[in-house]
Amino acid sequence: MELIRPTVKKLEELGIGRPSTYAPTISTIQKRDYVIKENRDGKSRTVNNLLLEAGKITAKTETENFGAEKSKLFPTDIALIVSDFLVDRFPNVVDFSFTANIEKEFDDIAQGKTQWAKMIDNFYQDFHKQVVDTEENVDRANLQTGRDLGFHPVTGLRISTRLGRFGPFVQLGETPEEEGGEKPVYASLKKGQLMETITLEEALDLFKLPRTIGLYHEKPMVAAIGKFGPYIKFDSKFYSLPKEFDPYEIKLEEAIPIISEKRTAKNERTIKVFEKEKIQLLKGPYGNYIKKGLRNFPIPKEKQENTPDLTIEEVQQMIDYAIANPSKGKRRAKKK
Repeated sequence: MELIRPTVKKLEELGIGRPSTYAPTISTIQKRDYVIKENRDGKSRTVNNLLLEAGKITAKTETENFGAEKSKLFPTDIALIVSDFLVDRFPNVVDFSFTANIEKEFDDIAQGKTQWAKMIDNFYQDFHKQVVDTEENVDRANLQTGRDLGFHPVTGLRISTRLGRFGPFVQLGETPEEEGGEKPVYASLKKGQLMETITLEEALDLFKLPRTIGLYHEKPMVAAIGKFGPYIKFDSKFYSLPKEFDPYEIKLEEAIPIISEKRTAKNERTIKVFEKEKIQLLKGPYGNYIKKGLRNFPIPKEKQENTPDLTIEEVQQMIDYAIANPSKGKRRAKKK
């Protein structure tokens, strides 16, 4: 609630929305990743202070922190890009006064002063023209979703920011126009970094990944950052890194226990594996279950004890039944 109050206060000042719409509005922009709630560390700077005492000026240099934020909503890169696009293509709709005026018209409709059909028609005629014009004249492939940062000091290749399917990233090199061209190198931005503010030096650091940490059982361990965060790749498998470890700095002696513990835990909960079908029978906190791809399926109570003896045909029947009867597999909370 403390987080929402400043935002709600601003909406009230601008005459946007109603008390009943504030919470859903804020919830929606969070779910769509337009804003993110997080803490941000401040930066330190050197300050020169001049002190006047007894007619004498004394100079003193001190260091202070500034810009620290705690539990606040910050716009994401996709929010900034979408906002710029809407302001460019639909300036009248995203204008603060537009929403406030619409709210007033809704009040007039409720009081019988205005016909809702007339109000909607007045809005839609111009809005429809804007939508059609945008569809016909905007090339989505060439939308400006990034910026150039400079050139790599060694290779001379261009470095730029881009927004991709899985979020913002930096790109080293340019997309080859002809076959045989050198393929660009990509790196995801760190948490807290933005496309509009990231520097060339910060971008260069991102290209240090993926990096080989060392060998374990004569196989390389590689640290990197993917769609779901930092991880280590070992023996063609991926292991998520705990928050306390930085993929740019983690050492071999730190990575080995992480891999060993996760492999041991996985082996202990694995009952049976059907390699060809990529199906696993696993132990869970609520009993044994089936895992196929990213989906989990229940094993009936009467089959729990005999899970190791299940055949692929029996397992497939359980999967088919669970898909056909989704409500059957859901646990209902007990009423207190």
